[in-house]
Amino acid sequence: MLESMAYAVSMRSYGQYCSIARALDVVGDRWTLLIARELLLQGSCRFTDLKNGLPGIATNLLSNRLKELEEAGLVTREDAPPPVATVLYSLSDSGRALEPVLQALGLFGLRFMAEERADDAFQARWLAYAPEWFVTDADPDGPPAVIQLAAGGELAVIELRDGEAHSRLGRADDPDLVLEGPPRAVLGLVNGLIDLQRAERIGLTATGQRDLLARLRPAAREAVPAR
Repeated sequence: MLESMAYAVSMRSYGQYCSIARALDVVGDRWTLLIARELLLQGSCRFTDLKNGLPGIATNLLSNRLKELEEAGLVTREDAPPPVATVLYSLSDSGRALEPVLQALGLFGLRFMAEERADDAFQARWLAYAPEWFVTDADPDGPPAVIQLAAGGELAVIELRDGEAHSRLGRADDPDLVLEGPPRAVLGLVNGLIDLQRAERIGLTATGQRDLLARLRPAAREAVPAR
């Protein structure tokens, strides 16, 4: 393990006896942490699935990054049996230890999400993980409730129960509240970056039990000034 780690960083290193520098020696390259994000969200997946979750990455660069992560002990690969019959990539235990790092980066990054760029890609997995990581249920004694999110043509569901917000991809059969609009409006409201009036001004439609919005307690309200 130590030999593979040394090999992975031998060609590029900050050369500092500091844990932050050592971590960046391994995961500081462009795309590396986004590869970890996709493996956390997708679980074991094929190369093509991983590439589809990383719009803009070149095939050879993804191959190189996966090789480096495997050499560093953060990613494993295995040959899936028929009928899949392909290589599946997964995070190792060390790779999964990046989850709180990605959560902290995601929370920090919310302050830069006020503007939505026209050429930004957007996928349903990114719509689903934000509530799971950054939102809790402010009314733990309240009845279970379901909120449907629809942003940029992508669908996700928030389920409020027992003081927690659970999220998943897809469509709810009978949601209590539907939030639909551009990603900036939907995620901005759910994550506490903007209020309902601002969200509606930039294209949000809220249908159903609007009082459920009071149960969403975004971490961003404490970490990022609302706009």
